[in-house]
Amino acid sequence: QVQLVESGGGLVQAGGSLRLSCAASGRPFSSYAMGWSRQAPGKEREFVAAINWNGGSTLYTDSVKGRFTISRDNAKNTVYLQMDSLKPEDTAVYYCYAEFQGSYTVAPPTSVNYWGQGTQVTVSS
Repeated sequence: QVQLVESGGGLVQAGGSLRLSCAASGRPFSSYAMGWSRQAPGKEREFVAAINWNGGSTLYTDSVKGRFTISRDNAKNTVYLQMDSLKPEDTAVYYCYAEFQGSYTVAPPTSVNYWGQGTQVTVSS
């Protein structure tokens, strides 16, 4: 069992920055690919970013490329999402997830093993 707890959400003006953190406890953190998804009101949850077990492979959805950076610190059992140049359309609840993936190159999630509870990010125009 892995427990995931997100933090760092909040209200920010367009063009600003936030850093989300996701602290994991339980099974060995480094066994899992980690990622972030988000869900805006009235919309389906969508993939945002992912990172493989050792940080050597990352993946982003097109709308956040060049603005968001995912990273992880296996010694601290934590994954981060640095969000810069935020836009109102980034407003959503952001969820951290853990998924076991057998390949080195990280892929979008297909069978998430664990989800966090979510943290709200609101970007005002």
